[in-house]
Amino acid sequence: MTDRLSATLSALADPTRRAILARLALGETTVTELAEPFKISQPAISKHLKVLERAGLIARGREAQWRPCRLEAGPLREVNDWLAHYRRFWEQSLDRLDDYLRELQAREDEGGRKT
Repeated sequence: MTDRLSATLSALADPTRRAILARLALGETTVTELAEPFKISQPAISKHLKVLERAGLIARGREAQWRPCRLEAGPLREVNDWLAHYRRFWEQSLDRLDDYLRELQAREDEGGRKT
């Protein structure tokens, strides 16, 4: 059994699925409308939607002939929380690089004044 974070990351690994989520972030829409910008078959879109649904990233409804899809952002919060640790790492690394570059610039400025 795959944990939810792994399922979410796996679903996000595909650019088509990320594009579908980006569209759903604008609001609920139909499967047909979701499929329009892609040059892939309806069955392929359905497979992508199933992956997103299994990961808990979307919910699909049924209203007469209309099959609306909507974004379920909860799993994205888990990804964000997981990435927060690494974000701190990169911010600290960039801060150290910034300090080092300032030190190099100060040395260069000092060297220019002495000659």
